Amino acid sequence: MNLRGLIAAVLALLVVGVLAGCVSSDSLAQQYRDGNEKGYIAGDFRVVEIPEADRGEPVVFEGVTETGETVSSDDYRGGVLVVNFWYAACGPCIVEAPLLEEVWQEYQEQGVAFLGVNTYDQPATALSFARDNNVTYPSVIDVNDGKVKLAFAQVTPIQATPTTLVIDREGRVAARIIGQLASASILSTLISDTLAEDSP
Repeated sequence: MNLRGLIAAVLALLVVGVLAGCVSSDSLAQQYRDGNEKGYIAGDFRVVEIPEADRGEPVVFEGVTETGETVSSDDYRGGVLVVNFWYAACGPCIVEAPLLEEVWQEYQEQGVAFLGVNTYDQPATALSFARDNNVTYPSVIDVNDGKVKLAFAQVTPIQATPTTLVIDREGRVAARIIGQLASASILSTLISDTLAEDSP
């Protein structure tokens, strides 16, 4: 089944139940965080593949992971990178965590890297989430200055949490998933398409 057919099938399933996305607007997010609930807003699930000729500039970023390791865009250049924006209390982030891990396990031996960007939590919370959900790839802790999210937001919309991006070998955004990942096969297809592109 090609990507369009797969997406159409997933969207048909969404008629029965709306996938929830966590609010991404900073002011609204803070409003919900200050209340009793974390405040999830129904989000549109969308998958966008960006043709090579239409991709913007490479994303340049640097951050520190939950284990204190510094990582940057230079570490991933030349390979395909999947970036997932998340935080621990985000319901859709919890639901999609095993799907992301499944795809990570499938592709890591092909040189595909995964990197989370935690936009809300401190390292201890992120580490606890990783243990509880069997997530083995690292996450940048971006809550203090938001520089990593800003670097990506300058070249592609980051409209909801979770958002998942596939970055090509040149460091450009090749595909974008807005909202909760509906199935591992969708992300696998996007990664396979990006891997199949000619190396620079």
